[in-house]
Parts: sequence; structure tokens; C-alpha cells
Amino acid sequence: MRAYIFQPKKFPVFTKQVVEKILEAAARGESAVEVTLDLGLSTSRLELSGGRLLMTGGSWLELERLKPILRDERGVYIFREGELEKVALRVDGLFYQLVQVGSTAPTLEIGGIHMHRIKGTVPWQDSLQKVRAARVGPGHKVLDICTGLGYTASLSVKFGASSVLTVEKDEKVLRIAEVNPWSWGLADERVRVVLGDAVEVVKELPDSSFDRIIHDPPRLALAGELYSLSFYRELARLLRPGGLLFHYTGEPGRLRGVKVVRGACRRLEEAGLRIVRRMAGGVVGEKPLHTRRG
Repeated sequence: MRAYIFQPKKFPVFTKQVVEKILEAAARGESAVEVTLDLGLSTSRLELSGGRLLMTGGSWLELERLKPILRDERGVYIFREGELEKVALRVDGLFYQLVQVGSTAPTLEIGGIHMHRIKGTVPWQDSLQKVRAARVGPGHKVLDICTGLGYTASLSVKFGASSVLTVEKDEKVLRIAEVNPWSWGLADERVRVVLGDAVEVVKELPDSSFDRIIHDPPRLALAGELYSLSFYRELARLLRPGGLLFHYTGEPGRLRGVKVVRGACRRLEEAGLRIVRRMAGGVVGEKPLHTRRG
């Protein structure tokens, strides 16, 4: 296992809504404006003068430079070393971008696919429902598979988990998380981030070492190995008796979605877990206190 040292990069963050508020205040001739520069977590009062915005630290930002952001409805930008940069990158033809959803935590979009549910909910609420589905509570040791932006890991700590081991395969995802203010809970001392393939990482972990597992993989077509019986058996091995696993399955099309969920439930049961409920876009499995003898 390769430990990843998560290091928050604390730059001012701009979105279309923030820029609109700044420009409207400037148009009214106001000398200051109060806005959020961390995607809604807090507010800052910044001075306006001569068509410029005084940033924290003493540097001035020309308001004209903010105007292109108005054409990007969902984009997230950071102000780093005097430059505005969109939080996005293209690698091997695959486009990664941080996407604003409402006025709270953003989601990550990879190749046009959102990493959180956004229909009828928002990413933070989606993650909250997953942690609640797993019934994470005080003192629990949690395994969080597919870190993404780290919301379920961060919320597990907020719910009282004593430790969280979270596994992410794609380092580019973690680099993006480092500039997302809502991801900075990954720097908590109770959270250990591992960079690696979860299929291999779980094999190195001892039996019955977790009270809760949150398994939030990409869709089946993109990561079939994370839906396999062999992988589920590893997860069952890692759960202590009486422990719970929440497995996000999603619903990729009504008819196909039913088959995906049923198949996952069948394999989880074959792996030794008892399906106790369906919720939060997934299923909850419990490891029995006593193993049946054939």
C-alpha cells in the first residue's frame, strides 16, 4: 500500500455566482463586497477600488479578468500566483473537472460522468445519505473504497469514526480534491489516504479489521472488478461480525439497473453477507455474528 499525504491547497475559489455578485457590487459603486471564496463554507469581505478587487494577502485582481467566468455556468476556478485557473485537466483524452452543483459542495466530473448523485440532491447530501446508510458511529473503524473528493471519509469522521482508511486509484482525483475546500477533511489525522487499486489493497488488510465499509465504486461498466464475487469476499473478510457494508450500485437504466442491483445482492450473499436494506442508491449488507455450518 502506498500512503498518500493529502495536502490542502488553500486558494481563493471563484464561480459564476461569486463573480456576478462582485461585478454587481462594483457596478453599484460599492467600496467592498462580501462573498464566499471557499464554495460556501465561509464569507470574506473584500475591498473594491478602481475596477479591481483586493485579495487576501494584498494582491489586486482586475475585475475584467473575472468576466470570462460568467460564460461558464458550472466551472470552478482558483486564483493561484496571480492567475485564474479552471479546476480541470485533460489526460489521455479523458477530461476531469470540478463542477458546481447548487451553492454547496461540488462534484467531480470525469469523461462527462458525475461522481455523485445530483438529480434531486446535491453531492454533500448524497454522501451524507451513504454514511448514514452504513450507520457510521462513534469509535467505528471505517474502510472507504473509492475516495473521490473524500466526502464520505470526511463525514465518517464527523459521525465519530475513530479511523478511516480510504482508497483511491487515480492520483489526479486526489490532486483535484486538494484544491476543493469541501475535501480538506481528508487531512484529518484520523483519515489515512491510500493510493492504489482497491482490488489489491484489500488483500493486504487483516481479517475483521473494520466495523463499517463504504464501497462507492464507479458504474459497473467502468469498474467491473469492484462488483465481482472475489472482491466482495475480501470485503466480507474485512468486516467484523455484526459489521455493516454500504455498497453504492446506482440505477444505470431502469431495466438494466434492476439486473445490476440483483446481481450485486446475489454475489454479496454468496460472499457471506446478509442484505438488510436498500437505500441511498445502494444496498446495505451485514456480516452475521455467527457463521452457518454446512
